[in-house]
Order: sequence, then structure tokens, then C-alpha cells
Amino acid sequence: MEEHKTVQRNLALQREWYGEPLGDRVRRLVVAFDVSQAQLAEVLGISAPMLSQVMSGRRAKIGNPAVLARMVMLERRVLTPDVAAGDKEALRRALEEVRNSRPKVGRETLPVDEGNHDDAALATLRRHARHDELLAAADLLSARFPRLSRFLRRAARDE
Repeated sequence: MEEHKTVQRNLALQREWYGEPLGDRVRRLVVAFDVSQAQLAEVLGISAPMLSQVMSGRRAKIGNPAVLARMVMLERRVLTPDVAAGDKEALRRALEEVRNSRPKVGRETLPVDEGNHDDAALATLRRHARHDELLAAADLLSARFPRLSRFLRRAARDE
């Protein structure tokens, strides 16, 4: 019973520190990159047992900031069009680049999200709608929501 309480506490801490349980984030990467948990651990630079403990909540945090930085790098790569499309070569290349990276994480180097998610949103729209569907939706929205309509047209145009 004590282990259950520890796991619940650790998962709550992960939600606070990382926005959600690390198991959820790691599982999405395993699926997106079509790799095993052990392969992902190797790319991140963490042992497979340690990754398993973090995922299950038996450990609360990833102690090495470079490992966390690599995980964020992979999460961002998932948003690029070729990786999002599941292109095998793009997946392999992204994993290799992240594996070979040596991120330096500190107050001066911590990346700040500047809020520009247009590329990710455009890629998502293209994955879920055909060119003609994007244009038809843009036409429907143009009178009441012109900015959204322009964005849909941009997604259709940049295919």
C-alpha cells in the first residue's frame, strides 16, 4: 500500500513539474517514432530501467537535465511535417540527431517557447484534411472568422 501512495505522489509531482505524467509523454514518443521503450531510453541517454521507473511513477523526476532536453527535442520533432507524416527516414534521422546531441541546459541556455506554433498547426491540419476540404472550410468561415479562414487557406496552399 505504501508503494501505491508513493507512486500517486510521484505522478502528482510529475503533473506539477512536467505538465503531465512522464509515462504519457514517453508513450507518445514511443508510438510517434515507432521504437521500443529501450530504444527510446538509449536515444534519451537514460537507462531503460530508469525510464521505466519514471514512467510508472516509482521515480518522480528525470535527474539529468540533458535527458529532459532530449525528450523535449523529440517532442518538437514530432511536430515537423516529415516526422508527423511518419516518413521512416525522417524518423530515423530525428532519432539519430537527438541521440547525438549534447544539450547544455542552464539559466542562460534554457529554451523559451515563444508561442509560434503555426508550423505544427499547419502540419496537423494537413494530416487531417485534404486540400479541397481545407479550402471548403475556409470558404465557410470567411465571413465570420476571416483570420481562421486565411489560416486554413495557408494550410491548403503550402501543401
